[in-house]
Amino acid sequence: MKAFFEAIQFLFVDVLFLPMDLFRRWELTNWWGANIVNWIFIIVCCYWTVYWTKQLAIFKKSGEDEQDTTAHSFLG
Repeated sequence: MKAFFEAIQFLFVDVLFLPMDLFRRWELTNWWGANIVNWIFIIVCCYWTVYWTKQLAIFKKSGEDEQDTTAHSFLG
């Protein structure tokens, strides 16, 4: 059982978090370069939030969206 948890630790610490370690080291030498990734992420998230909101407005305007609480069979 100990080997199982050590395998999970290896996966997260040595494999999946490796890019974060690289960004941490990169920030010490080039702050702007390391933080550009954050700004790109923020811009992409803002774009898709606006897109999603516009799509919701389109469906509401066309009347395709069910607004009552019995729209799903498990609710009513």
